[in-house]
Amino acid sequence: MSTPSPLLAAVDLGSNSFRLIIGRVEETSAGTQIYQVDALREPVRLAAGLNAEKYLDHPSQQRGWDVLKRFGERLRGFHPDKVRAVATNTLRVAKNADDFLGEAQHALGFPIEVIAGREEARLIYAGAAHSVPTCQGNRLVVDIGGGSTEFIIGQDYEPLIMESLYIGCVSHSRQFFPSGNVDEYAMKQAELAARREIQIISATYRDAAWSQAIGSSGTARALAELLEANGFNDGGVHGLTRGGLERLKRALVKAENANRLKLAGLKQDRVPVLPGGLSIMLSVFNELEVDHMETTDAALRLGVMYDLLGRTQHQDMRAVTVEQFVRRYGVDRAQAERVGCLAIRLYRQLPVEAAEADGDGTTQDLDEDRAEGEALLNWASSLHEMGLSISHSAYHKHSAYIGSNADMPGFSRPDQARLAELLLGHVGKLGKLASQVQQVDWQLLFCLRLAVLFCRRRTDALPDSIEVQRLGDGFMVSVPRAWIDVNPLTDYSLQREAQEWEKIGLRYKVVYA
Repeated sequence: MSTPSPLLAAVDLGSNSFRLIIGRVEETSAGTQIYQVDALREPVRLAAGLNAEKYLDHPSQQRGWDVLKRFGERLRGFHPDKVRAVATNTLRVAKNADDFLGEAQHALGFPIEVIAGREEARLIYAGAAHSVPTCQGNRLVVDIGGGSTEFIIGQDYEPLIMESLYIGCVSHSRQFFPSGNVDEYAMKQAELAARREIQIISATYRDAAWSQAIGSSGTARALAELLEANGFNDGGVHGLTRGGLERLKRALVKAENANRLKLAGLKQDRVPVLPGGLSIMLSVFNELEVDHMETTDAALRLGVMYDLLGRTQHQDMRAVTVEQFVRRYGVDRAQAERVGCLAIRLYRQLPVEAAEADGDGTTQDLDEDRAEGEALLNWASSLHEMGLSISHSAYHKHSAYIGSNADMPGFSRPDQARLAELLLGHVGKLGKLASQVQQVDWQLLFCLRLAVLFCRRRTDALPDSIEVQRLGDGFMVSVPRAWIDVNPLTDYSLQREAQEWEKIGLRYKVVYA
């Protein structure tokens, strides 16, 4: 019996719609592909529930929770490592996003990451690039969402320039076309507002040039369907054209209200956001001097799945990002590797903590948790000294600030938070982390701090053996007596380290064998 192809799932909590796609991973002679096997889409219009003070109202939250409960039923039985759920602009700006996310994660049954605009752009490009024919030269991808619009120029599967602007079909429709009312003046004002935003990036994008323009996801696809179904494009051209968009605008203005527009292919759930989406797309065409744009429905969700696939196949974008940071901040590679090798060696002597196992406790679950812990230790070791590029004094704080706030493609906010805690805590007092005891992975931090301590001389002169054990609510370190007798600074440092851990209520026993 053949082994079934693995399934991956992506959930996209967009500002207009929530979507779920499930894909089957297929290995072919030409490479690995993901084929969609199931998809769910429900209009939630989360951005419509955002008031002037940036708070989500309860009805919009409830719509979101109800949809996620249904998605959760479909995902029941999936391993956590095979599902990634991401949220975009509305939950980036909502002041009560944490209130919504707590119930949302319970409803879905999986963690939800609120991703930054540039990370959203990177994932959108990955999805679009995997769904359209290859082209020579650069490719422009534009994704008009409910609350933001992403602009990416890339080549092949690599994004080169990425921007996210706060203009979206839901927010623009609410601001300029209340109750769906449309006239020449409102449309002109909506286009001017969008063009003012796009002008900030237009020169850079036009200078980069492209040979293929792609409109990704819902807004672009819905507009293309309207243009094609109603013969608005010149010469029956597929996709989006400047002339076709202008004809659609005239039809909308003539109807005076989006709800009275009678066109073939117009779906009711798209009516409330059509004027805003159209005005933004017209602005993109005019400001970036686009004449024709192909469309694809694949974008963020498919990009999330390919990102997941990369992690399972050890082509993790996070590793690429860490390498870029090592170069950018002039990290001492030899020291980073020295610390990383020792930290992982120590970690392998310790049991995987029960809290790490998010699956059903199987050997495979524990192995995957172990691998993720080792990866995080390796990244933290690679980046722990990047703060030295700013100042030697309190360099660990600079490292942690960069790790917490920098744009790090591939890293979710929880990923970055865990990394930043390790960077902050790898030296110095532990009291600064004690108030966040529920977030800190003390076992990883123990291994990293001990590795930094032993590698302080920045040489490979280490004991033949360093043994570590878990002691209930603490740790034990065993070092050869003969080695410690000729290394009094390490002896002193170990005793100070033990005192530091005991200050926060965790045991730390040093044994000289």
